Amino acid sequence: MLSRLVLVSGHSLKNSGSFGACLVQASRSFHQSSQSLAPVPPLPEKGGKVRHGIFPEELFTLLYPKTGVTGPYMLGTGLLLYMLSKEIYVINHETFAAASIGAVVIYGIKKFGPSVAAFADKINEDKVAKAQEVKDQAMASLAQGIEDEKKEQWRVEGRHMLFDAKRNNVAMLLETNYRERLHMVTNEVKKRLDFQVELQNLHRRMEQEHMVNWVEQSVIKSITPQQEKESIAKCIADLKVLAKTTQARATV
Repeated sequence: MLSRLVLVSGHSLKNSGSFGACLVQASRSFHQSSQSLAPVPPLPEKGGKVRHGIFPEELFTLLYPKTGVTGPYMLGTGLLLYMLSKEIYVINHETFAAASIGAVVIYGIKKFGPSVAAFADKINEDKVAKAQEVKDQAMASLAQGIEDEKKEQWRVEGRHMLFDAKRNNVAMLLETNYRERLHMVTNEVKKRLDFQVELQNLHRRMEQEHMVNWVEQSVIKSITPQQEKESIAKCIADLKVLAKTTQARATV
């Protein structure tokens, strides 16, 4: 009777929409198609809720609309009794060994599970902290690279002004060289003109001196010895008259 009840309840659940959708979704997850290449959501950090350590909470919520609150427990009990009544599962010494091992495992999980979980969480947090540190360093390096790039772009934008300033400096240097050369040419021309003026003045002065010397020599040559004697005598007489006049004035 229990086996028939389990089969009927399982058949009814299979024909129900929610259970069928669950089976279809489970079959799709193992189906090798192009959907397997699609991006999957990230895995949760912590597992879902379970009952009695191994039974997921989703199984109970799936059966609640059809069987009520006690439905999952009745389903499990019916399956267990069916397997035992049909001798699908036979209780032997391995069952007791498995129960003992399960009890030891459950005790170890309950006793040492929190400390092991805390240790694993600490290791995970250390790894996450190291990864975050590496990420922060990479972000800082990238941010510094962005700032450097912005600075270089700003320098490139100001390069036009720099080129204009350099162009103006070059133009000023060319203008300065041009004016220096123009001044040098002016000085050289002035020196040559001054030289020509001085040369003409020298020629004129030499001509004047030559003319004066020639006139003097001509006059000296034109004077006869008799005229020279008369001139000397006339000069001596004039000197005597001048001496007497000076003496008379001195006595008066």
